[in-house]
Amino acid sequence: MASQAIISATFSTVKQCQALGCFPRVKIVHTSKQIYGQIYIPEINWILMVLTLGVAIGFHDTNEIGNAYGLAVLSVMFITIFLMALVMIFVWRRSVALAAAFFIFFWFIEVSYLSASCTKVSQGGWVSLVLSLIFMLIMFVWQYGTHKKYKFDLQNKVPLKWILALGPSLGIVRVPGIGLIYSELATGVPPILSHFVTNLPAFHNVLVFVCVKSIPVPYVPPEECFLIGRVCSRPYRMYRCIVRYGYKDLQEDDLDFENLLVQSIAEFIQMEAVEPQFSSPDSTSYDGRMAVISSQSFQSSSSLTVLEVEEFGTIISLQTSKSSTLQSLRSAYEDENPQIRRRQIKFQVPENPRMDPSVREELIDLIRAKEAGVTYIMGHSYVKARRSSSFLKKLVIDFGYSFLRKNCRGPAVGLHIPQISLIEVGMIYHV
Repeated sequence: MASQAIISATFSTVKQCQALGCFPRVKIVHTSKQIYGQIYIPEINWILMVLTLGVAIGFHDTNEIGNAYGLAVLSVMFITIFLMALVMIFVWRRSVALAAAFFIFFWFIEVSYLSASCTKVSQGGWVSLVLSLIFMLIMFVWQYGTHKKYKFDLQNKVPLKWILALGPSLGIVRVPGIGLIYSELATGVPPILSHFVTNLPAFHNVLVFVCVKSIPVPYVPPEECFLIGRVCSRPYRMYRCIVRYGYKDLQEDDLDFENLLVQSIAEFIQMEAVEPQFSSPDSTSYDGRMAVISSQSFQSSSSLTVLEVEEFGTIISLQTSKSSTLQSLRSAYEDENPQIRRRQIKFQVPENPRMDPSVREELIDLIRAKEAGVTYIMGHSYVKARRSSSFLKKLVIDFGYSFLRKNCRGPAVGLHIPQISLIEVGMIYHV
């Protein structure tokens, strides 16, 4: 029973650390549709098996294994006292005096046990300390490298004035379709846009900057999941979508994500036309203004109507294209993957004589872009330390962080992005 509890607790802890950005991406399998926390992580399970066999074979005495286990349990209890005192102050809003009294009372008790257990460090207790340091080092390297990468994106955002100077066509060819540009930035234009345009001067008619955020709450209500905003003025057809998940939400393959995204953008376009706070003649003030779009209000909405719902045999049949070559490739992909099914929803702008002509035109462009196909664009980054960096930083970034990134799940896999519609843009980050 104790081993099963440790395995389940390890899975849950790793999942929450990954959601908070403190652990490399691993495969998480949800083994139950009714119980949210019932998960299985193959990589962690193999690591636990190897460590268990190593400890059992290395130690020929159960007393030494007991010393390692006892030191681990007492260390956890000792750390829990500190965390409990913080919870009493910041979460429960108790007085500092009460938290201090609780901390001092239990601290003396745990210190007496922990000091007695520290005498067993040389008799097997060192295993718990070594494993703790290894996992702390992994978490520190991952968090440090991720923070540096995010800071690089933040400092190298594409200036909005540069985009406005190019005009609604962005100075390139705007091809039919919707381009979903994934980025960790919640505001501003990521550098992947300029890097992509520099090498391939063509982009989709509708651009959506998608930012997936895991916030430190267990669950996010459906009515607060989508935040939609506009990056530039209406003719640019550039939007921003922030998708928020809690660390206990099931981020499985959402078959209706594209449909929900289109409906959310349509809702925002309608709301923007009637809400005075969203109408501004200054194009530079658009970015940063977001609106919460409820996914539960689509049925009562009049922005788009559903024409038909059909079932298809693959995950990519939702996306249609006028290109015969691309259609043949998708047909071949469907023949190889007959087990995946998803539905196709076609939209139409309702006949409303009171609708603003510019709003109707924008909605029609959005529907046409959806029918032309959805393309997912992500950055395939290589993080390198600068030449002027210290030896320790080069060791952490060039070896530790790079090793973890190469041996963990890719962001496209974690976000359940179909490979047939994915474009990865290679970039080198000098942090």
